[in-house]
Amino acid sequence: MSTTLVVPGEQAMVALLGSRDELLRVIEAKLDSDIHVRGNEITITGAAADNATAVRLFEELLELIKHGQNLTADAVSRAYGILTTNTTETPAEVLSLNIVSRRGKNIRPKTLNQKHYVDAIDRNTITFGIGPAGTGKTYLAVAKAVQALMAKEVTRIILTRPAVEAGERLGFLPGTLFDKIDPYLRPLFDALHDMLDPDSLPRLMQAGTIEIAPLGYMRGRSLNDAFIILDEAQNTTAEQMKMFLTRLGFGSKVVVTGDVTQVDLPGGTHSGLRVVRDILGDVEDVHFANLTSKDVVRHRLVGEIVDAYERHDARTSAASERASKPRR
Repeated sequence: MSTTLVVPGEQAMVALLGSRDELLRVIEAKLDSDIHVRGNEITITGAAADNATAVRLFEELLELIKHGQNLTADAVSRAYGILTTNTTETPAEVLSLNIVSRRGKNIRPKTLNQKHYVDAIDRNTITFGIGPAGTGKTYLAVAKAVQALMAKEVTRIILTRPAVEAGERLGFLPGTLFDKIDPYLRPLFDALHDMLDPDSLPRLMQAGTIEIAPLGYMRGRSLNDAFIILDEAQNTTAEQMKMFLTRLGFGSKVVVTGDVTQVDLPGGTHSGLRVVRDILGDVEDVHFANLTSKDVVRHRLVGEIVDAYERHDARTSAASERASKPRR
């Protein structure tokens, strides 16, 4: 069967196909139907179901263009992935959701799970974002914090991390306390620099509107009207996690992010992030969002590296179990 799709406007067609048909080649690689372009018409030939998928993909990509997005090969791949997932949400709904815009740069979720994570932050007082490196856990949480501050939903942002890698050696590092903890808090600074004017960030920090501090500084405080983010939460103990969560005050929102496969705690110490789901899993207004290697938005290899390590860990665990079983 053949289906013809008419694309309105030359500019839309150029944006859809990409420079030198770069995006068209990506689209063709994803689809089972044959694609032929002539003028502003796209002819799709194949089985009825395959053609329907192709038409939906082109329509969703055109919708993204209409929302002002510059299509990339990565965006095309992600749109196709969402389209072929069992969900009622469309690629345009997921990929055109703006959280923060600055100097023409829009910060948006790039995968279905990321959108669910962002939606969960809106709906719940406490949200846990758990997943491997590169899945946007911290970056999206900081974006939501900046959005809430700009909308005057909160009066301040508090960002914290445990400085576990330094341990007791922190006191022996040169410089002031700020100099010592800066390496551990740098990823949070980097995210804020992407979302705020560089000149305004020092002013907001000096006024206490934005506070970035190690986890130990949270003890004994009650944090009202704040958006609070605990990053690298896998490196908290169970006691530290309880201490942090009980800092929650009125009018505040908490996001906890971490990767349970990258715990840097000393041997024998249980990660607070690993046990908290068993403790709070049934508590209302607390949500656990899971991100996977499919949600990695860094270099393509990062997702493959995460998958490779997971396979290796599974093989190692299975081998250990076999070795521990007594022989008859």
